[in-house]
Amino acid sequence: MGKLFSSLRDFTRRLFGLEPAPPLCDSCKLDYGNVCKRRERPNARQCPDYQRR
Repeated sequence: MGKLFSSLRDFTRRLFGLEPAPPLCDSCKLDYGNVCKRRERPNARQCPDYQRR
């Protein structure tokens, strides 16, 4: 019962935006070496240079 409750709780938090979005840098093409010079890196939630891998 506890596992079901925690799964449901996590789902509703994601559904209603109560959980922060994962950082964009983890899935960005520019996330290697010194290519990205942004100050927000590696925890950017919004980025004008973001390009999905």
